[in-house]
Amino acid sequence: PLIRRKLDELSKTINLRRDAGFESALEVILTDAGKRTMDDLRAGIAEMEQEERRLLEQRAAATASTATKTKFAVIFGTIVSTAIFGTIALFLSRANSKLEYEVQERKRAEQRLVKQARELGRSNRELQQFANVASHDLQEPLRKISAFGDLLEASATDGLTEQGRDYVRKMQGAAARMSTLIEDLLTLSRVASKAQPFVAVDLATVAREVVADLEVRIEETGGRVEVVDLPTIEADRTQMRQLLQNLIANALKFHRPGEPPLVRVRGSLLDGQTNGGNGVRAGEEMLRLTVEDNGIGFDETYLDRIFTVFQRLHGRGEYEGSGVGLAVCRKIVDRHAGTITAKSELGRGSTFIATIPVNQRPIDHPDEEEQPWTDTEGPSPY
Repeated sequence: PLIRRKLDELSKTINLRRDAGFESALEVILTDAGKRTMDDLRAGIAEMEQEERRLLEQRAAATASTATKTKFAVIFGTIVSTAIFGTIALFLSRANSKLEYEVQERKRAEQRLVKQARELGRSNRELQQFANVASHDLQEPLRKISAFGDLLEASATDGLTEQGRDYVRKMQGAAARMSTLIEDLLTLSRVASKAQPFVAVDLATVAREVVADLEVRIEETGGRVEVVDLPTIEADRTQMRQLLQNLIANALKFHRPGEPPLVRVRGSLLDGQTNGGNGVRAGEEMLRLTVEDNGIGFDETYLDRIFTVFQRLHGRGEYEGSGVGLAVCRKIVDRHAGTITAKSELGRGSTFIATIPVNQRPIDHPDEEEQPWTDTEGPSPY
């Protein structure tokens, strides 16, 4: 029974290593349950040998004829004991070899993941640099198109037919949309390339500045923006302003016809000790930032789509915009180690929810290479 118990312990430890990981198996090993079983085995064998010696002495005193049988029993018992210990030792050796092999495989897998992460980071930096360069190269000819279009409209409209003037207006409108799109792409790329260090940011102050910037649009729509309970957190101030501006501007833009927009911006602090499992990391204080409106809403079937670049749920003729604003919001929240989602129903408004750590963890990038050009404001180096 002790041998069966030992073999069962070994089998369970190996299964635990395979199913739950090395640390879980190690915890079982460190409980010394296996050592106690081995001690019981040794004690049992010692008791057997002691009993055999006692019987040998007793029988030797009674009759010399039983000496041969007793001696055989002792030898046989020793052989059996040796065989048992040999079997256990072989099984333990194989188990240890298997554990060591799995540990090495895990280390190799971790090394592959680190290498892939570095390659992905390098690829992302190259894509950001390409976006900067391409956007600058596109802006210059676009400015010329717009400038010559303005000159044509100002100086030659009398010589154009109505259809010609319509062509000029369409050209100017396309140039303006293209310029907006390029600026939005630059904003998206700057989330990483123009990122600022994390500092203490008073979100209430930032929100008031955003509302002041949107004052004209608020007056045009007859809307109202309420801001309550926004705390101070560690963040990139410029990006927090961009996040709030995009979300509030969207809420004002997608309002129901004939009904003034009402936008509520609220913040609540969540403790990871009591709210773990709800998007909050254990032991980490988080801010849940919500921007709620009474606008047109959207079908939640398209929830993932709205945070993707160039994805629009409405035609360009219905609502202005390039389809980049919410993608910028998601990238900003990602950079702050948070999450963003939304709840909505057609005709009943939307609520955008960003969950961001109150205190940012320092991040080291020892593998990042210094980039030769990251100034998105200067001329293209190519």
